[in-house]
Amino acid sequence: MGAEARIAELKLELPPAPKPVATYVTAIRHGDLLYVSGHGPYRSDGSLITGRLGENMEIAAGQAAARQTGLAILATLRAHLGSLDNVVRLIKTLGMVNSTPEFHDHPRVINGYSDLMKDVFGDAGIGARSAVGMGALPGGIAVEIEAIFQVKDEAVGPGSLM
Repeated sequence: MGAEARIAELKLELPPAPKPVATYVTAIRHGDLLYVSGHGPYRSDGSLITGRLGENMEIAAGQAAARQTGLAILATLRAHLGSLDNVVRLIKTLGMVNSTPEFHDHPRVINGYSDLMKDVFGDAGIGARSAVGMGALPGGIAVEIEAIFQVKDEAVGPGSLM
């Protein structure tokens, strides 16, 4: 089963692909790799999930924010590749968690994203990963995630930058 079929089976709603808010692109392709810029927990209504783990947000809420960030990344992948079926595998993820210095469960928070990638891409959705804490993230968002995906050679969508 392909990723697009899994999205439908899981009844996942992808938000609109986020637009850059500064001087960068949301993703850029080099060869068979698509580098996805840092994304936040962007909802379909355009709002963002804000909060700080260890201060005003619990682990489950952080995991939900990481999952929502994953949905935004999937929307960007689809916009750049035309279809999620053009993803070969997840290569690397950097998950950043807005947290207090005392908070130490960053990997558990980023599992919200990683579990989603496994659900959508199967074993190809499990890649190398780092999960780190940050003293602050833009706009007070709870999580920011960037990733690198291997994509099919022929995959060129309407938003693809080569």
